[in-house]
Amino acid sequence: MSPELVINIVQNAMSVLLMVAAPVLLVSLLVGLLVSVLQAATQINEMTLTFIPKLLALFLTLVLAGPWMLNTLIDYTTRLFQSIPNVIG
Repeated sequence: MSPELVINIVQNAMSVLLMVAAPVLLVSLLVGLLVSVLQAATQINEMTLTFIPKLLALFLTLVLAGPWMLNTLIDYTTRLFQSIPNVIG
């Protein structure tokens, strides 16, 4: 197994990781920013006000983007397992 092959596998894994994590992270960032602006405008400093909207938005994101995320992970894993003979020999 050459170092170039290992670097290629790690790069592919990192790109899949970023693609799968991006929707959840972006939604969490946007909802957190909107709630923070709302709290700053109304001067309401309630901790549950930040937690509940994020939780609902992340649940909705996982419901909507979950099948795509799962298919992306399955495709990557399948490609990785199919490349085992090329890596070994």
